[in-house]
Amino acid sequence: MKENFGLDNSQLKEFSKDIDIIINGAATTNFFERYDVAFDTNVLGAKHVCAFAKNCPKLKMLLHVSTAYVAGEKEGLISEKPFLMGETLRVGTYLDIESELNLINKTKRELIANRSTDKVVRKAMKELGLKRARHFGWANTYVFTKAMGEMLLEHLHEGCPMVIIRPSIITSTLKDPFPGWMEGIRTIDIVIAGYAKQTMSFFLADLDLIMDVIPGDMVVSAMMVAMVAHSKDQQAHIIYHVTSSHHNPATYAILADSGHRYFFDNPPCTGRNGERVRLKKMRFFRTTASLRLYMAINYKLPLEMLHLVNITLCGVFSRRCSEYNRKYRFLTLLIELYAPYVLFKGRFDDNNLERLRMVRNKDQNNNEACWFDFDPRSIKWDDYFYNVLIPGVLKYMQTELHSTSQNSNDVARL
Repeated sequence: MKENFGLDNSQLKEFSKDIDIIINGAATTNFFERYDVAFDTNVLGAKHVCAFAKNCPKLKMLLHVSTAYVAGEKEGLISEKPFLMGETLRVGTYLDIESELNLINKTKRELIANRSTDKVVRKAMKELGLKRARHFGWANTYVFTKAMGEMLLEHLHEGCPMVIIRPSIITSTLKDPFPGWMEGIRTIDIVIAGYAKQTMSFFLADLDLIMDVIPGDMVVSAMMVAMVAHSKDQQAHIIYHVTSSHHNPATYAILADSGHRYFFDNPPCTGRNGERVRLKKMRFFRTTASLRLYMAINYKLPLEMLHLVNITLCGVFSRRCSEYNRKYRFLTLLIELYAPYVLFKGRFDDNNLERLRMVRNKDQNNNEACWFDFDPRSIKWDDYFYNVLIPGVLKYMQTELHSTSQNSNDVARL
């Protein structure tokens, strides 16, 4: 991302003169993203947006969307406080953002000098991101680079009114534009989709722990009200946790029970001839150690045996071995990346957001105020999971399946 967004100085001046609010929602949200790609978008992107904001003479606010999970794997009540430049989650370490950029560039130069393939470069950049994130105490490249983006904004925003929105796990909409709307399948949706397709019969989760999810339309509503509330405050500098764990906590057990009830009442068409099949209950493991042991006995050991048979039979099962190994590695990586979230023991304090809700409630005479609901206490989680989230995931899966089929037909006709 270029600091001047591809515009020359005169074009930039003309473009910025009437801008009063900037929303920076750009991000790469892949947990296992390339370090260079995530750094460019989540870190340098935030820096360039801030620099641009300072050149907008009528600016009332810069609103930046981050994530509540920049807090890492803390336990207890997590406050809505900013990150200081260089702050990390691991004692004894100091984060120099410029050094991280230099490390990325140096690693890429070495890879290019060695004439590495695109695949090798991509793999090396992904591994570098995870390595650096874990060195400083973050779980993955995404939350690590989002934290660095916040640090730069805190350091550079002086003279620029700023609001940071930190949502937790964003799920399909509760009401607007309609219940269950979503773009893409991610986070807990992947587990629901895998269970529906019978490609995932077990997963990692302590059912007694709280899962912090928030419908997407509530996040947007909080952003809209924050913009109105702070539009005349030239000294605005505040962080909002748009979360649910503090005021309306839901355990993973509620989602599991809702899922089992839904698929018992609405069995998917997963039989060989398209018939509806009753699904077995998904099995959950409370610790990574117990899940790894289960996978080693039931999957890794049979894979090793198949590998030995394949060698004995001169590679007859080579393709099958490769396919099963790929699936095993994918599931292992998925569990590794999701563990910090499904085993998370913290709760996000949302006192700032509660005060914002009070501001909105004072304006009840304004009919438009009631449109922007972001109070998680209004959500009945079992009803939301059963009637909104799960049907929404399945509907999106069908839409994607139809789209893929249509594209295949179009290609065939060509």
